[in-house]
Amino acid sequence: MIRIVIAEDQGMLLGALGSLLDLETDMEVVGKAKNGEEAISIVKEQQPDICIMDIEMPIKSGLDAAEELKDEPCKVIVLTTFARTGYFERARKAKVSGYLLKDSPSEDLASSIRTIMEGRRIYAPELVDMAYEKENPLTEREEQVVKLVAEGKNTKEIANELFLTNGTVRNYVSVILDKLEVSNRIEAISKVKEKGWLK
Repeated sequence: MIRIVIAEDQGMLLGALGSLLDLETDMEVVGKAKNGEEAISIVKEQQPDICIMDIEMPIKSGLDAAEELKDEPCKVIVLTTFARTGYFERARKAKVSGYLLKDSPSEDLASSIRTIMEGRRIYAPELVDMAYEKENPLTEREEQVVKLVAEGKNTKEIANELFLTNGTVRNYVSVILDKLEVSNRIEAISKVKEKGWLK
């Protein structure tokens, strides 16, 4: 019997997923969590084979929880509406066994669980395409500048930290905006975060 914990903050979906998987003759839902923190404690207590994890949940996100559970024997499957490269990159680093989208047919979930139990990984095809379609265009130095911009530092503070002149930092920023095809620093930060390019 495949023992499963489900973490999902939307009550109706949590109930529906539980009922759906309980209909499978070889699966049993042994715990339900409404946030990442609950998911971690239920997984540690129940020692399930699989934890199905939503990403955007209160208290602790599914990705934070997956990172904390990566050394547990339980295999984590991310089930989300968000096909974002940044999320996918983080999920892969957390060694999740699957990353599936909620708009997939429901029978795909049960068959994916069985495949993952055999030791394979399953990622939604559109995510794999997205992950490879565009590499990070920024150089290492440009990444350092973006990181400091994301920390809220101004041109002068960045110049001091990286031992550059103010003019050089401004040049870097305009090259970064150009490469990312955005018009200001705020858009640049949200784009690098969404793409998972901010280390």
